[in-house]
Amino acid sequence: MNASLYPAVVRELLAEDRLADLGPGRPNVGVRGKLAALTAEQLVAPGAMHSQDFAAACLAGLWLYHDFLDESHKISQDIDTSTGSFWHGILHRREPDYSNAKYWFRRVGQHPVFPAIHKAAAELARADPQAPRFLSHQTAWDPFEFVDYCEQCAKGHGDALLARRVQQREWEILFDYCYRQASGAAA
Repeated sequence: MNASLYPAVVRELLAEDRLADLGPGRPNVGVRGKLAALTAEQLVAPGAMHSQDFAAACLAGLWLYHDFLDESHKISQDIDTSTGSFWHGILHRREPDYSNAKYWFRRVGQHPVFPAIHKAAAELARADPQAPRFLSHQTAWDPFEFVDYCEQCAKGHGDALLARRVQQREWEILFDYCYRQASGAAA
């Protein structure tokens, strides 16, 4: 991920490479204070806020990045948009609550970042000879099939490292989209 577009406070929160667990993970307590103090306005500073919902989505994503699922949930459940549902779905997939994740992904519908996630997942899968066929040969991103794959991996049936890498790219692509919408940055 190229974080140079983001303000220093966000770059600092993303400085530590974190490959999230497929499950809830362990909260990165060292950044709790910084996350709690971060406002939507600081998130897009020095520019102007273009979308409060997308800024809130970024905040939900940052809490999730550092494995604070409850805090992320409190934010994402109040964003009544396709993107809010997307963050909500990722969170429930990681809890793990797979059926609830699918509920939220049904609310997402067709999201503008799906083509980029599809492409990233296919690239990661092509580099891994053990990758499941659906990742490298699907014609469009299928979040439901990915939920199923994460569940299989959590049960020890599948390449959990690949699933975590795809999940990371999904997070990066969705966060970048949200940031651009919140800040009005050119695509």
